[in-house]
Amino acid sequence: QSLLCFLPGLALHCSRSLFNGQSLRLPCNHRTASIKRNSQGSSGVVVTMMAKPSIQFIQGTDEQTIPDVKLTKSRDGTNGMAIFNFEQPSVFDSSGELGDITGFFMIDEEGVLQSVDVSAKFVNGKPARIEAKYVMRTPREWDRFMRFMERYANANGLQFVKK
Repeated sequence: QSLLCFLPGLALHCSRSLFNGQSLRLPCNHRTASIKRNSQGSSGVVVTMMAKPSIQFIQGTDEQTIPDVKLTKSRDGTNGMAIFNFEQPSVFDSSGELGDITGFFMIDEEGVLQSVDVSAKFVNGKPARIEAKYVMRTPREWDRFMRFMERYANANGLQFVKK
């Protein structure tokens, strides 16, 4: 059994066409952009933008609290589970305004990993902690999860601690 300490994309591809409509400007906070030209020079431009990896409980609202993550994997490597513990998560501060917790979403440039196995822990009648579980049933799901966690850790200065 291992212990990971990790915390808090999106890929956008645009290309120039013959359409002469209005241009669209996108905000670039926490994003990096790269421009690639095709082999004929500047006739086609592709812009790729990537957002910082994030975790959300309410879609569209990033969780700001750093979780502790316990990661287990079967001996044969075919499946595993990640258990995320958030002490005093920021979602409790805004959930009344934004709505109910709808799940656990891990977002990066490859897409979204999600789980509905989310539970809140209460102390003296007040929400204190959220525990979210993410189950990986195949080596492919395990690898995809690890790619997300690597991006998430790098973006937030976190590291792997083996127990």
